[in-house]
Amino acid sequence: MSLVDVERLREIAELECADIVVEAFVPGVNEVRVILTDGSFVDIWFSLKLADRYSYYRERRAVDGTIYRQDNALHKRWQSVATFPKHFHIASETNVVESHRSEVPEEALREFLTFVRDRMSAPSGSAQ
Repeated sequence: MSLVDVERLREIAELECADIVVEAFVPGVNEVRVILTDGSFVDIWFSLKLADRYSYYRERRAVDGTIYRQDNALHKRWQSVATFPKHFHIASETNVVESHRSEVPEEALREFLTFVRDRMSAPSGSAQ
């Protein structure tokens, strides 16, 4: 079992991304939930059972039906992705591209929240 400093991740979300974050909290071991100003949220999860397994997930289904998730689950259907097992779901479960997310949790969170911020500031009508 590998524990991640989720309190540090919570602080990064709240302090460094205060412009898009309403609050961040730790609902469980190796988990962080970040509530965003647009009504969506981000869940960050690190496996307690599988070494180095993670997911950074932006849930927007209630807002516009989309999801955004960077993870490294060993799904065979994504073996053709050059960064496998790392991959990024863009707007849906089936639209998957390469993921170049950092292996350092603090940097990975910053990268993911920068992606979220960029989508939130995109002009109306473009992909969130």
